[in-house]
Amino acid sequence: MDYIIRLAMIIIVAGLAQGCSSFNQETGPSKEISQLVIAEPLAISYKSEIAIARFSEVILRAEISDEQRAQLYYDRGVIYDTVGLRSLARLDFNRALRLKPDLVDAYNFIGIHFTQLQEFMQAYDAFDSALDLAPEHAYAYFNRGIALYYGGRPELALADFTTFYQEQVDDPYRILWMYLAEQKIDKQQALISLQARNQQVNNIWAKQIIQLYLGDINQAEFITQLTDNVDSNKALTDRLCEAYFYLGKYSQMQGNNSVAANFFKLALSTNVYEFVEHRYARLELNLMRASLKGSVEP
Repeated sequence: MDYIIRLAMIIIVAGLAQGCSSFNQETGPSKEISQLVIAEPLAISYKSEIAIARFSEVILRAEISDEQRAQLYYDRGVIYDTVGLRSLARLDFNRALRLKPDLVDAYNFIGIHFTQLQEFMQAYDAFDSALDLAPEHAYAYFNRGIALYYGGRPELALADFTTFYQEQVDDPYRILWMYLAEQKIDKQQALISLQARNQQVNNIWAKQIIQLYLGDINQAEFITQLTDNVDSNKALTDRLCEAYFYLGKYSQMQGNNSVAANFFKLALSTNVYEFVEHRYARLELNLMRASLKGSVEP
């Protein structure tokens, strides 16, 4: 824990200056967010850079089959994606599919990217293609559910999240996404269902997110527990990426949109590009900006 104390710094929310100045306008002084844990953002791994260079050399120089080249494009695309180079990743996934049109995981990634771009119809098509080729592809259901959720179709999203949840009923993240969809349909029933599913979750850290949503702990208690049993900066950034995204969603539900926006920005600041929570923190911010712009237009 001494390592974490050196690694993380506790900052007063006033230090977030302009962004957090609007917190008090909505909610008044807030003890719950008086302190936040900040980790050093993850840097791009040199191993990723070397892997990209090696894949590029093989793609350009090696005499290989189209199927092998497609797999290399896909593999390089995954690395591009994990370091935040989304446009380059999409190019490689599309190249892979031109060479190997039945590459299921490439469709799945392309669907994720279309969701982040709010191109929902194209995202649905990509996930449908993945599921046509591999009906058992659990994460295609999950990612299509997310696309449907952000595309304003919570009932259909819930159906996909339920399929994903049934494969691992003790996974708190699957439960949380089901709750997010259910909350759009029936808030009271969503809480009842969340409480019931919570009984199946082991006592891991993410269970605290569910407890926060249920009101079993408050926001201050949740934040003070973020560094419990964490022994590296990587573990801390992973946890904070998740925690701040779900705190953003929690604040949205409370009607505190400016607070939510700052939590989404904190999730992005971790640079954990491959996490679902990082991917959609930016989408959340884009949707909030679009909503604000629409509300002020005559």
